[in-house]
Amino acid sequence: MDQKPARVRIVDAAHDLMRDIGLARTTTKQIAKAAGCSEAALYKYFANKEELFVTVLNERLPKLGSLLGRLLSEGGQYPARTLEENLTDIAREAALFYEQTFPMAASLYAEPQLKLRHEEVMRELGTGPHRPIQGLDAYLRAEQKAGRISPEADTYAAASLLLGACAQRAFAYEMSPDRRPPQPVDEFAARIAHTLLTGIA
Repeated sequence: MDQKPARVRIVDAAHDLMRDIGLARTTTKQIAKAAGCSEAALYKYFANKEELFVTVLNERLPKLGSLLGRLLSEGGQYPARTLEENLTDIAREAALFYEQTFPMAASLYAEPQLKLRHEEVMRELGTGPHRPIQGLDAYLRAEQKAGRISPEADTYAAASLLLGACAQRAFAYEMSPDRRPPQPVDEFAARIAHTLLTGIA
C-alpha cells in the first residue's frame, strides 16, 4: 500500500495531536514521530509549530476563511443566495470551526510564555483570531453597499456578535452535564443569522 506523502502525514499527525492533547503540549518531536518521519523532515515543510497549526486550521478544519473570502470576492452577491442564507452558512462554519479549534488552543492559556510566543508568530504570519471578524466585517460592508443591510448598521459590531456567539457556543457547553449545546449546529446557525439580520437588515 502506498504511503501518504510526508507533508500530508505531518499535517494529519499535527491535527490529531493538537486535537487530543492541545497545542501547548504538542511538540514537533511528537508530530514527527506520529507522522513516521524525522524532525528534520518536518522542518523541510514547516518553519515552526505555529506555521503547522495555521496549516491545520486551513487544511483540516471547517473552511470559515475560504467561505468568507469567496463571499467577499463575489461582492456579496453569492449566486441565488439570500443574505440570511449566507449568514447561516457563515454561522454554521464558524460554530464548527470554533468547536474544533477551542480544545486545541485552550491549553495555551495555561502557559503564558508559550502563548506570547504563539501570538508573536501568528502576527509574523499575518493571521490570528481577529481575521474572521475582519473578513465578516468586510463582507457585511459589501452587503451594505449593495443595499441589503441598513446604512446605519454597525458591520463590525454585527460581525463580532455573530462570531462571538459561535465561539461562545464552543466554550460554554464544555462543562455542561452532557457537554452538548441545546440546539444542533444547523438550527443554532439559522437562529443566530435570523436574529442578527433582524437587527441590521
